Amino acid sequence: MSAKIIDGKAFAQDLRDKIAQQVAKLKADHNLTPGLAVVLVGEDPASQVYVRSKGKSTLEAGMQSFEHKLPESTTQDDLIAVVEKLNADPAVHGILVQLPLPAQIDEAAVIAAINPAKDVDGFHIINSGLLATGQNAMVPCTPLGCLLMLKDTLGDLSGLDAVVVGRSNIVGKPMAQLLLDESCTVTICHSRTKDLPAVIGRADIVVAAVGRPQMINGEWIKPGATVIDVGINRIPAPEKGDGKTRLVGDVDFDAATDHVGAITPVPGGVGPMTIACLLKNTVTAACRQAGIDEPDI
Repeated sequence: MSAKIIDGKAFAQDLRDKIAQQVAKLKADHNLTPGLAVVLVGEDPASQVYVRSKGKSTLEAGMQSFEHKLPESTTQDDLIAVVEKLNADPAVHGILVQLPLPAQIDEAAVIAAINPAKDVDGFHIINSGLLATGQNAMVPCTPLGCLLMLKDTLGDLSGLDAVVVGRSNIVGKPMAQLLLDESCTVTICHSRTKDLPAVIGRADIVVAAVGRPQMINGEWIKPGATVIDVGINRIPAPEKGDGKTRLVGDVDFDAATDHVGAITPVPGGVGPMTIACLLKNTVTAACRQAGIDEPDI
């Protein structure tokens, strides 16, 4: 068997094109332009690149982009003051505070300060509670992207056996909830799971989100299963020369591709979907705040 490679880059571009069409329609029909504000504290290079990419993608979709760059020395009170100002700005429909934050700032306190209706990251405890109880939540972007790819690949997920490896609040737990909402039978695995290969081996769907390079042996996975690899890990690549590295996922991709049904690559799988789903959430937030029916994207 040769696995289908799930092209996250192409899927994300198609989603972004659909979002741009809906944004144009919102402007024409309702004079509404969704606005996304991104707040960056400090000079972390990876965060700077990510924020630039978010801003560029927001503008390409026809939305308004608001960037707030604050120094590393910013206090928690000053950051929360910026968040509260954005909460009160009617042109801003989505607020994202780029993580991680400097050590002097309590991330939980900052997330709690964001208006849940504008929490397009889906991290606020109210959105977590709404998701857990099957209500209208803002859904974290990465799990949402994973779900969209799974449904595109498999169609109806009802009754399938799904294993999520990783129990983080950002990916693992919301991913499990989304799969439950699709009527999957869901198991969450973690560092204390006994006989991980056996648990993974029975799954129709494996979502790997543990952050350990190639931790999941491809041979553990059931033939024909669908694998969503959220992991992005950098490992040495001596074949490229001294000091060179390459990106790999949490799954041993090469060992899995000869027998699984479908799998996301790293890079080019889940990664591009995160920003696309951020844009999707911003459109959703704008419509909810304006009392407009949400578009079917």
